[in-house]
Amino acid sequence: MRKYPTKKVMKKTVIGITVVGKDREGIVAAFTNFAFSKSGNIEKVNQNVIKGIFGMYLEVSFSKTVDVKRFDAEIQSLAKKEKMDVSTHHETNSQKNIAVFVTKETLCLKTILGNAKSLKGKISVVVSSERTLESLVKKAKIPFVVIQEKDQQKAEEKIIEICKKYEIDLISLARYMRILSPNFVWRYPNRIINIHPALLPAFPGALAYAQAYERGTKIVGVTAHYVTENLDQGPIIFQDSFKVDPNDSLEKIKAKGQRLEADTLLKAMKMHLENKLEVRWRKVHIKSK
Repeated sequence: MRKYPTKKVMKKTVIGITVVGKDREGIVAAFTNFAFSKSGNIEKVNQNVIKGIFGMYLEVSFSKTVDVKRFDAEIQSLAKKEKMDVSTHHETNSQKNIAVFVTKETLCLKTILGNAKSLKGKISVVVSSERTLESLVKKAKIPFVVIQEKDQQKAEEKIIEICKKYEIDLISLARYMRILSPNFVWRYPNRIINIHPALLPAFPGALAYAQAYERGTKIVGVTAHYVTENLDQGPIIFQDSFKVDPNDSLEKIKAKGQRLEADTLLKAMKMHLENKLEVRWRKVHIKSK
C-alpha cells in the first residue's frame, strides 16, 4: 500500500481584543490596522455604541508564533495613544480564573463552592454588593470583596480593577442583583454567565416565579446565558425545567426553581471552562469532539 506524507496542521494562536471608550471616528481602523500589521487575520469583529460609549471585540488569529508580551505591550501603547481602555484575552490550556458575583441568595454560591474541585478553573474572588455571604466565602478561604458604591459607574470602575488584579477569565453571576452596564459587559464578551429564573424570553425580570405562579404555568424553567448589553437577551447556553403540580405553593415552586438555578448555572460554567461552547451569530453551539 502506497503511503502518502501526512499533512501537518498548523496550530494557530488566537487573541481576543476588547476596546472600550468614548466613541469617535478612526477607532476601528486603528485597531484593525494594528492587527494586520502583526500579520493577524481578523476572524471575528463586533462593535456597538450606546450613549456615546464605544465597545468593540476583535478576535485575531496568527499562523506564526506570537510574542504575547510584546504584542500586549504594543497594543497598550496604541490604547494610550487612542485614549481607549484595551484588554487582551489569550486562550490557553492553563487554569482559568473565575470571579463569582453575588448579593445575598446563598444556593447558587453554595453549589459552586461545593463543586469547586470539579471545575476546570479556580474561584479566585467573590465580589458582592453587600456582606450577607461574607462568612460563607471566608470559610472557603476565597477573597471576598464588597462593593457597596451606589453610583453604578464608580462601582464598576472598582470591579474592573478587581477583575484585572485577579486576571479573571470567567465571571459567574450567582444571583447578582445589579445590572451591569455595556461599559463593563463589553470587556468580557461571552465570558459572563448569568442564570435567569425562567425559560427566556418569557416572564422577564426579578418576579419571574410569581408571574409563573399567577399564570398557572405547568412548567417552570431556568436559563443560563451569556450576558450582553441587552438585559436577559444574551446567547442561551443551557435550559432546564420541572413540572408544576396545581397544588404546589409559591414557596415550593421557588425552592424547586432555586435548586435548578444553581445546578444549571454550575453546568453552564463547566461547559464554558471545558471549552465546549462556541458563539456564532448570537447562538451558542456545542463543539463536537
